[in-house]
Amino acid sequence: MAGPHGHEHGHSGHGHSGHGPTPATPWPVEIRLKRSARVLEVTFDDGNHVRLGAEYLRVESPSAEVQGHGPGQKKVPAGKRKVAIVDVQPVGNYAVRLVFDDGHSTGIYGWGYLAELAREHDRRWESYLDALAAAGQTRG
Repeated sequence: MAGPHGHEHGHSGHGHSGHGPTPATPWPVEIRLKRSARVLEVTFDDGNHVRLGAEYLRVESPSAEVQGHGPGQKKVPAGKRKVAIVDVQPVGNYAVRLVFDDGHSTGIYGWGYLAELAREHDRRWESYLDALAAAGQTRG
């Protein structure tokens, strides 16, 4: 016989919306632009400190201009070896907008995306270099 609480235990399917930060998402406690080195330094609340180059951030911009408007439409910006970040603008308490000296300013980098770029740097950079080579283009 089932007891009176037989059907009142948690939901195994919770959390499928995928929206909003989770406790596992590292949160930046400091973001510092090193203009002369063309580097954005980010320190996360989990103690991780990363240096993300301006060229890497530019070619991995979350903007539609780079990512396209759907799967498989990602662009490969070439000639960005010397691109620099000229401004870092806070967007609410969840992201920064990076302004680059080539005029690109539509990328809004959320905390989760910055952490992902740091975590996947080597793989993403290799993919970028491979895509440039396949397209017969250079970093400039």
